[in-house]
Amino acid sequence: MSLDEDRPHSHRRRNRIVSGLIAAGSVLAVTAAVLVWTRGVRAADDEPAEVISVSSVAITRTDLSTSRSLDGKLGYGTPRTIKSAREGVVTWLPDGGKTVDRGQSLYQVNDEPVPLFIGAPPIYRTIDGRNMTGRDVAMVAKNLKALGYAIGDQPRAGQQVQQTTTEEPSPTASAPPSAPVNRTEWVTVREGEGVLTTTLTNAIKKWQRDLGVDDDGVIEVGDLAVLPGAVRVDSVAVQVGDPATGDLMSVTQTTKAITASASVTEADGLKPGDKVTLRMPDGKEAAGEVGEISTVAQTPDGSAPGSPQQVTLTVTMTDPKAAGNLDGGTVEVKVEGETHAGVLAVPVTALLALREGGYAIQLADGRRIAVTTGMFSGGLVEVSGDGVAEGLMVVTTS
Repeated sequence: MSLDEDRPHSHRRRNRIVSGLIAAGSVLAVTAAVLVWTRGVRAADDEPAEVISVSSVAITRTDLSTSRSLDGKLGYGTPRTIKSAREGVVTWLPDGGKTVDRGQSLYQVNDEPVPLFIGAPPIYRTIDGRNMTGRDVAMVAKNLKALGYAIGDQPRAGQQVQQTTTEEPSPTASAPPSAPVNRTEWVTVREGEGVLTTTLTNAIKKWQRDLGVDDDGVIEVGDLAVLPGAVRVDSVAVQVGDPATGDLMSVTQTTKAITASASVTEADGLKPGDKVTLRMPDGKEAAGEVGEISTVAQTPDGSAPGSPQQVTLTVTMTDPKAAGNLDGGTVEVKVEGETHAGVLAVPVTALLALREGGYAIQLADGRRIAVTTGMFSGGLVEVSGDGVAEGLMVVTTS
């Protein structure tokens, strides 16, 4: 079918509109509604004709870009909830805004401090027994060394150590209780594991004495709060005297950051490390970098039913001093994308989807010109093809 063969020439011909979708994009996938005009189809006598309002616009030469802006808030990142793994009564809590670093007390239960250690994993078992091995032992060793305690040399991965474990005998009705049994075995140290050597145990005891707790060299579940780094107390959820169960407080990172929300489509293509430009509350621009991006999309609180779901991303400032003395405020996060400079563009609604495939634009006199589409941005689409020129008037819906 030629482009001119389907030109309207009679008042008996009717127009129909079918909505379509065109997906396009570079860094960001852009979805645009495209008008599909089907010519030469006579409406049934009992089918009402659809009335379409059209107008003419000129093909313009402009710059198109997939850059976009996100609304962000200045703060200290997304808060993290802290729970106690120790039963008892809360006897001390830090004030909101306080920074807690390695070795410092995050809270107290039964008048005993629960200090912060940095790393992973958390304490999930009792740390005790000669030459006990594990990643948790390595975490304890690294923190004590960072705090200045002498932990001695640690066995390397692949070495074998003689490990002693104590087993409690199972009681039976016919036999009297018997004493615990010590068992020894040789185990191989794996990559990333630490070993509870005699020197490390002595370091634990000295640290416990400095902390003011029993220096038995044993670390129980709940004796430590293990987190990825130093924290800033955002808010506390309990009071002194409350049971040490449930949520105790929320903490954030210690450096200021911007938290932004983006639709799933807006976040498509973003990844940690991407550079962004920030317009700070005082109007000045600063450089930033995308950090953590949530992997769960949620509907914002208070949104109308059916509203698009959003993901949360954290943006760090290249210069932490860019926020000045402000701890909060609105920040515009400008995400750079691909830019096509000086291209010819028309409104997306000027595109015609042809029966035989491809797209065209229609001139005011009814002629059609086949076009190749490029970037979609801000309701405009880049077009090129024979006869496409700046200032040419084309038909679009209005």
